[in-house]
Amino acid sequence: MSPITVINPLMEAACGGILSAAQPDWKARRTLSRRSGQNGWIEQRKGGFYGRFWMDVAGQEKRVCKRVRICPATGPGSLNASERSRRLKQTLAASGANSEEVFREAEAANLGITFKEQSGAWLQSVQSRKRKPIRLRTAEAWTSHLKYVNGKIGQMQLADVNNRTMRGFVAEMASETKDGKPRFSAKSIENYLAVIKSVVASVLNDKGEPVYSVKWNHNFMDLPVVEEQNAPSFTAAEIETIISRANGQDKILYALLAGSGLRIGEAFALQVEDVCDTVIHVKRSAWEGDLCSPKTAAGKREVDLHSSLATALRDHIGSRKSGLVFPSARGTPQRKSNLLRRSLHPNTPRDGKATLRLPCLQEIPSCSLDKELVPEILVHIWMGHSNKDISQHYARTGVKIDGMFRTMTAQRVGLSFTLPELRPIAPTVSSDKCFRFGRGARI
Repeated sequence: MSPITVINPLMEAACGGILSAAQPDWKARRTLSRRSGQNGWIEQRKGGFYGRFWMDVAGQEKRVCKRVRICPATGPGSLNASERSRRLKQTLAASGANSEEVFREAEAANLGITFKEQSGAWLQSVQSRKRKPIRLRTAEAWTSHLKYVNGKIGQMQLADVNNRTMRGFVAEMASETKDGKPRFSAKSIENYLAVIKSVVASVLNDKGEPVYSVKWNHNFMDLPVVEEQNAPSFTAAEIETIISRANGQDKILYALLAGSGLRIGEAFALQVEDVCDTVIHVKRSAWEGDLCSPKTAAGKREVDLHSSLATALRDHIGSRKSGLVFPSARGTPQRKSNLLRRSLHPNTPRDGKATLRLPCLQEIPSCSLDKELVPEILVHIWMGHSNKDISQHYARTGVKIDGMFRTMTAQRVGLSFTLPELRPIAPTVSSDKCFRFGRGARI
């Protein structure tokens, strides 16, 4: 059964270099689909009857002929011909000579693929595939994971990546420290392990079935349990302080994030023509200075703003007719790391600023809408969440076309904080046509 392992040139960032493609020996490759199932044969030698049959063995390309004693030729314990035949069939079944499991184990061991080789091929495949290719942000995260993993088990044969080896790997990750604190949290270890599982499962045979069918056992690995994670949030007073302390266009940016539920990438990618009165049309997102599609299909949506926030946003746009609403100094989409380092963390009125994330601002409207008993389907639309079932799909369609209901609800709910007076500050650089679309983006 020929494995479809696409070992393409590996990604340098993930695997530390470019390796040549591994070409399998198609002529010598065995396949179970051409086997009808052997019955073996019986031969007499040295005073006994022996069963002979072919057996797949790990580490050997060709099958070996096994010899198993059936019974003595004469005397106590001897069997007649039909009994000897029945005993041979039982021996064949017990040995697994005709089983697919034994064949796959031998096939997997004979491939000789290292984890580092397959990880590069897998990472390239999940980015270039037509069905649900991963986003740039996910690719960068997985590249970082594989850089660490390949340093630990990169030269290990893929057939040896199992529960036993992962038990040691998990224990090593859990014991690592940085600045006197654990380097990896339980959730991080779980994420790294998920990438390893995907790489192992990515080797397929000619039927599209996994060659390495490992039954993962988290209890055997002693995988740390993910407890309740720290989810810091802002109070209304803290939001007002952050907005008042911010400079330039960051004031209206923070107000928009806390009052609309937009993701930070969606706010960075917002263009002037996407703002229409009290409605924002979310069509794209931004990641590391590139424009790309939103996080999910539900991310393309219309978000209704309170009138006070919509007025502040229009004043910020001013007479501009096109370009980014919140461009960087060079006219390109901003980067989240720069905003955190230069603005949010210095202006946060609390200790432990490094634990705060921009998604904390996005969570504020969701909490406020729940307190005001806003219909769940409308919350999902504004926040860009997907449908849970088919009933929500139909309900979403009805709410989407009812603009009056959405506008009145936005006005009734209002803002969870007092919007300070914002002085319009136009960008110093025109952002029209100064940005680029990210690799593989479908806008």
